[in-house]
Amino acid sequence: MKMFRVVVNGSEYKVGIEELDEEITSRPHQAKATPTPQPSQSQAPPKPQAKPTAVKAESVATGVTIIAPMPGTVLQVAVNIGDNVIKGQTLLILEAMKMENEIMAPSDGVVQELNITKGVSVNAGDILVVLSS
Repeated sequence: MKMFRVVVNGSEYKVGIEELDEEITSRPHQAKATPTPQPSQSQAPPKPQAKPTAVKAESVATGVTIIAPMPGTVLQVAVNIGDNVIKGQTLLILEAMKMENEIMAPSDGVVQELNITKGVSVNAGDILVVLSS
């Protein structure tokens, strides 16, 4: 039997692994993991806070197109068609991988098109909002 040290999520374990003969491989074996005491160093690292998501915006003849940076679900739509928006204003909140991402206006403008509603799933590259300048 060979002993190995394995670290999982900051916890250290000693694991014994037994080499089997070819004849015995049909018999199931169980490995036991026992925690190794560690000096109390620090607590779990703090969870990262959600940051505003950089959104790819394309200028087109009709205005600025806001494109979904990743697949997700629209949790909240903060604007309506015809609303005036300023640079940095939250247009919508997109949930992706259990994180809430604020999609913000890249420039001042007026909401010309709104291609999403609350609860809708979007794919990366989908057009979310079109702003006219």
